[in-house]
Amino acid sequence: MLDRVVARFVDVAERRARLALRHRHVAAARTDDVVAITDGLVALHSTDPVSVYLSAAARMAPPSLAAVDAALYDERSLVRHHAMRRTLWVFGHEAAGLAHYASTVDVARAQRRLALTMFADGGIARPEEWLASASADILALLEAEGPLSAREIGLRLPALTVPLAVGRGSSAGVIAAHSRVLLLLGFDGHVIRARPTGTWINGQYRWAATSTWWPDGFSAREPQAAAAGLARRWLAAFGPGTRADLVWWAGWSVGVTKRALADVGAVEVALDEGPGYVLPDDVEPAPAAPPSAVLLPGLDPSTMGWKQRAFHLAPDDVALLFDRNGNGGPTAWVDGRIVGGWHQRADGEIALHLTADVGAEARAALEARAAELATLLGDVRFRTRFPAPLQAKLA
Repeated sequence: MLDRVVARFVDVAERRARLALRHRHVAAARTDDVVAITDGLVALHSTDPVSVYLSAAARMAPPSLAAVDAALYDERSLVRHHAMRRTLWVFGHEAAGLAHYASTVDVARAQRRLALTMFADGGIARPEEWLASASADILALLEAEGPLSAREIGLRLPALTVPLAVGRGSSAGVIAAHSRVLLLLGFDGHVIRARPTGTWINGQYRWAATSTWWPDGFSAREPQAAAAGLARRWLAAFGPGTRADLVWWAGWSVGVTKRALADVGAVEVALDEGPGYVLPDDVEPAPAAPPSAVLLPGLDPSTMGWKQRAFHLAPDDVALLFDRNGNGGPTAWVDGRIVGGWHQRADGEIALHLTADVGAEARAALEARAAELATLLGDVRFRTRFPAPLQAKLA
């Protein structure tokens, strides 16, 4: 059981200071170690491929897109994998293993059931046998010739491109069955998303066999121990947070979350939102943070790490900076709180919109970050995958 003794009260100022320091908003905390940046945030959101690069670059000294590319594809020290809430993430190797056994294995079971139904509805006889055979054929091809795109795999294995109906009504469409097999192989950890088929802003990837891309792979772990390991990392990066925060972030049931918190010996503290938790060696007050100003992309971990965000996000700003599904857009931060957002215009300018009076010095720091980001992007133009209303306002 968790220790029900409340250690102390952690106020908003301290939570913001912790965020600014641990999430490397502070200039002195920047690093050129992309894996350290990723591990320090547990993982980087990869639903929008741009987020991975700009989340890392915002915390680098100096910012470098090439360094992110190298960590992903040359050194292969980062792994892109579906995990919590069936979201696509980029992890360091250890965190990837924890997330796989704490989350992905459950997602994989549900996705397998769904796929087998789709195969049967698509006229595939004996779907389980067909899936096993198709999986073996794809893995053999990738081990021999990969990485390959889904299109290239379909051309080499045309018998697997059975058309399947997906969606309903206006969202109805058709996909090739082998693309669903690839998705399942990814959930199971047998294949890895390798380089994109286009530039770094492209979300279509080539596929590689895990056995050749990352030979150590997803080493077997006991799910409860994996959940505890993932909870420990989340608390180190985002603590103090509430139980509801961790339930939401990890996509776990309340029961799994309670057990994971107990397994790491989480200590209860009081927050404005109610009970929160920190690691047992993290109870003492955090030091004050130096001033910080940073521009973060949509779906950045600093924005999305908690369900209850009032300590760093003004309630009146939610409708402007988040879409209807709760996806955070590009944000401007000062001293551990969101103070507005930004958008890349067609001419490459990074346009700022501040929702709070941050003072001349902080505004100048944000403008310097905007100029730095424009230089980093150069001729690259991108669209935020999940734009908030602010993007239309600034366009």
